[in-house]
Parts: sequence; C-alpha cells; structure tokens
Amino acid sequence: MARFVQGEDRRQDYLLPASLDDYVSEDNPVRAIEAFIDALDLKALQFAGMTPAETGRPAYHPATMLKIYLYGYLNRVQSSRRLEREVQRNVELMWLTGRLTPDFKTIANFRQANSAAIQSVCSQFIVLCRRLSLFTRAVVAIDGSKMKAVNNRDKNYTAAKVASRMKQVQDNIDRYLDALDRADREESDIAEPKAKRLREKIARLRAQMRDLAAREDEVRNAPDQQVSLTDPDARAMASAGRGTSIVGYNLQAAVDAEHHLIVAHELLNTGYDRGQLSPMAAKAKDAMGVEALDAIADKGYFKGEDIRTCEGMGVTAFVPRPLTSGAKAQGRFGKPDFVYLEHENVYRCPAGENLIYRYTSVEDGLTMHSYWSSNCQTCALHDQCTTGKERRVRRWEHEAVVEAMERRLDRRPEAMRIRRQTVEHPFGTLKSWMGSTHFQMKTLKHVRTEASLHILAYNFKRLVAILGVPAMIAAIQT
Repeated sequence: MARFVQGEDRRQDYLLPASLDDYVSEDNPVRAIEAFIDALDLKALQFAGMTPAETGRPAYHPATMLKIYLYGYLNRVQSSRRLEREVQRNVELMWLTGRLTPDFKTIANFRQANSAAIQSVCSQFIVLCRRLSLFTRAVVAIDGSKMKAVNNRDKNYTAAKVASRMKQVQDNIDRYLDALDRADREESDIAEPKAKRLREKIARLRAQMRDLAAREDEVRNAPDQQVSLTDPDARAMASAGRGTSIVGYNLQAAVDAEHHLIVAHELLNTGYDRGQLSPMAAKAKDAMGVEALDAIADKGYFKGEDIRTCEGMGVTAFVPRPLTSGAKAQGRFGKPDFVYLEHENVYRCPAGENLIYRYTSVEDGLTMHSYWSSNCQTCALHDQCTTGKERRVRRWEHEAVVEAMERRLDRRPEAMRIRRQTVEHPFGTLKSWMGSTHFQMKTLKHVRTEASLHILAYNFKRLVAILGVPAMIAAIQT
C-alpha cells in the first residue's frame, strides 16, 4: 500500500472553516444564482406567498425556493425528492439557502403554484442579457424538437393504434382457441392443465378486447382523435426515425446566432412546425429589443402567410421552399420551371410559350390567380409537362414576398449552415441534461414551467461561460 495515495484517518479531528462562506469560492456559480434572484422583483412577477400569513407556521420565502430550483436544474437535479436530499447534504445549497431544509412536498408545491411566475423569470433573464448588449447581431435560428413526456407509448391511443391492437388481440384469441380445440382432443395427463391455462389466457384477451372497444369510443369522441392516459395533454408525434414516433411535446425555440442564447421559446402539443415562424420571430424580436431581425428556419416552417407577416413586422425570413410538386416527382416539369414575368403578368413555360392570366379564386382563405396557354395541346413538350389538356399554374396574390425570400437565400447560401450550427446545439444539450424521459411533470401548463426552468438553466450556464461569475454578478448589481 506504500506506493498508493493514502487517505486520511476518519477519526482525526480537524479545525474546519468557521463559516459556510469559506466553502464557496468567489467564482462559484451559486453566488451568481443568489445575485440574480435577489435582484428580481418577485412580487411584481406575481410569485405566490410574497405576503406571509399572520397565523400558522412561517412559510419559506419564494426567493429561497426559486434558488433551490435554479441550482437543481443547473446541476441536473429536477426531482423534488432529490432536491430535498440535496438541501440536507450539499454545502453549496446550504450556503444558498442559509441551511434551510424544506421537504419535497413543499418544493414540489412551489413549482406547481408558480407556473406563470417562473416563466416570467426566464424572460427576465433575457432582459438582463439584452441590457448587457449581447444581441447586437440580431440574427436568430428557429427550430422545434420533440421532447418526451412521462406518458408511455402504450398509454397513448389513436384510431389507428386501437384498430391495430384490436386486430392483434383477436389474432391471439383465434390462435389460443385453435390450441384449445387441439388440447380437448388430446387424451393425456397434461391436456386438462393445458386447457385450463389456455382458457385463462383467452379470458384475459377478451377483457383486453372490451377495454379496447371502450377506448375506441373515447378516441372517436376526443377533439383530435387521440387519448393519453398518464399525461392527458401529451400527444404522439413523428420523430426523426422513419416510421417512429414519441409521445410528448414540441418545444419551439429561437436561438441567438452570436452567443447561442435561447431568447424565446414555446411548448406545444402539436407535432408540426408549420405556422410557428411568425409567432416565434415576434417573440424573439420583442425579447431582444431590436427594430429589425433576421430569422432563419428549415423548410418545415415554410408558409407564405407567415413569411408575409414577418415582413410586415420587420423580420427578414430565410426559409427554404419545400419541393412538394407531384409533377416533378413523376418526371415532369415542376412549377419552378415556369418563370413569372411581372411586367406582363404571364408565366413563361419551358417551351417558350406564355401562360396568361385567366381567373382568380379563393382556396383555403388564399386568393389565387390561375394561368394557362391555349397552345398546350400542340406543344412538343406536352407529355413532359402535363397529363391533362393544358398545364395550369396558380399564383398566390402575395407570391412576390416568397420569391423575394428565395432570392435572399440564393445570395446567402450560408444561412442554412448558420441555422444548423446555432439551433441544434441547444436542443442536444437540453436533451442530454434531461435524461431518457425529458419531462417529469404532467399537463401542458406544468410542463411549460419545467421547460422554462430547463431553458433558464441553459441560458444561465451560457452567460457564466461568456462573462464569468464575478463579471456576471457585477453586471446584475449595476
């Protein structure tokens, strides 16, 4: 043992530091946690319990509880029971709370009772970053990611899932009934015990079939034809893997391209991103306090109305147009092969013919103009262009906005690389911190609180990395 590092005798007496403050260095992040929370006006943020009751046992101050949660999420300790253990043994938490030791129920109740206030704290941190002039570049990348709920996939039902499971159970019942017939024809000492086991299995499967039939009615009557038993707000959503899905939520985030801070976020229980570009861009613009903003997103966000809305509020959108043309997939000319000539209000086809304006219609609330040529039937490229009498091209009345965005993307080919480098990193980090089950709370209201705490912790770590603890404390106190 002489060649190994030796531990000290456990019975040795020591003169430990006289105060808890001696255990926490000047650059310890817990000092920044205290400075940030002490600088907040918790009453204005509408935290419950800011005015203590005149009778009964004294309550814990909301600032103390918020410090516990921010420390916990910074250190990947989200469970109220684990936080209860940490406040009893963790020296940093002892310093942060003044050696207060609330029980897990008190800790959990604070998070449930202050959902909106905790989300406001996340916004206040972005106000601090704005005050530090961290958003001078005014470029954000917007994306969404599917995050798992506590609801297991087997506890989520859709019409297709119920039908599939009912077929599977019925197939098993038929198989066991055939096996039971064979067992009844056998004349051996194991025939009767085997038949008994088969009858029990069939009874259990028939009970499952009755449950599935009742669940089928429940799914049919649900607003979105989907039912989750553990977390009623969680929804099945397609994930990146082909043919796979998760039951959870869609976390939308707008990330600053300069420092990778999440400046705005929203939690949804819809599994698609389309329609979220302008709401997220508006939130990011307000949070960053800028007059003009560049917003970059992937093609899942493409929607003409959103792009037009962004232009009207001072946001320059960069979103690739998805290739959805069925004609192109079948080897024929697609709409991009037809060039619009604005001054003549015609489309020029690959054969050089002009498709002239014919009429205007309204489809799904959008005003569309239709164009076609009378010479299509005699055209040598007819079969490469259409299977009908003539090729018709429709144009949205505000299509010029989309075309201008496509030209911007052509001039900035690096935009999609910036998007990927900016927004993928925070999602990967958050999922790593969260663990295998991303969210631990249930219902959209409470999961939004949990998402805000995760994002607050992420932004807090980013600011510590950017400024350092002493500079961050100085910035908070000025």
